[in-house]
Amino acid sequence: GAAEETRRLIEAEGGVCRTHAADVARAGPVEAMVDACVQAFGRVDVLINNVGIARTGGIVTTEEADWDLVSDVNLKSIYLVCKHVVPHMEREGKGAIVNIASVAAHRWTGINYASYYATKGGVVALSRGIALELAGKGIRCNSVSPGLMNTPMVHHGLTAAYGEAGDVENLIRVRDAQCPMGHMGDAWDTAHACLFLASDEAKYVTAHDLVVDGGITAKFA
Repeated sequence: GAAEETRRLIEAEGGVCRTHAADVARAGPVEAMVDACVQAFGRVDVLINNVGIARTGGIVTTEEADWDLVSDVNLKSIYLVCKHVVPHMEREGKGAIVNIASVAAHRWTGINYASYYATKGGVVALSRGIALELAGKGIRCNSVSPGLMNTPMVHHGLTAAYGEAGDVENLIRVRDAQCPMGHMGDAWDTAHACLFLASDEAKYVTAHDLVVDGGITAKFA
């Protein structure tokens, strides 16, 4: 899958990579994943929580099962992974955590997806709480809020919100036009923001939400 492809790319550039598949919305698999990482590398210096899904539906039309699924994947996963990683960071006296939120945490995006707004707002608030809880222990925690991005998750989950289900070309055209820069961002834009926040160059940055959106949250119309 995608993880193995990424591993091959890293190893082709001389890096070291291990992959581990786990359901991060369940405590047992998360604990096993963290244990496997520590067994392989001895410590955890950086944690990036980058798992997320979107399900359309307003506050009335959202099904309870979808609400629970989005909450588990987008928010509970961060709680569980941090719960099991932070003790290892505390032992080392250092660490950097970056959680992926969204501009949907800050603004109405034009799409009815109540569960997404709620969970992404929760990511920002939870990240701030983690940051202040651990600030005296050498552990930083920040979030990144991407704007309209051109990614497989968007293609898979949101085409119907922009017209016909499966019409990726229309989705891209409409979302590009919404962006002040005339185009959506891509995964690298989010990745570079994460790299900065995880690096020593950000050693005095914590409890911050870094918006990566090409200016869209600054727009009035």
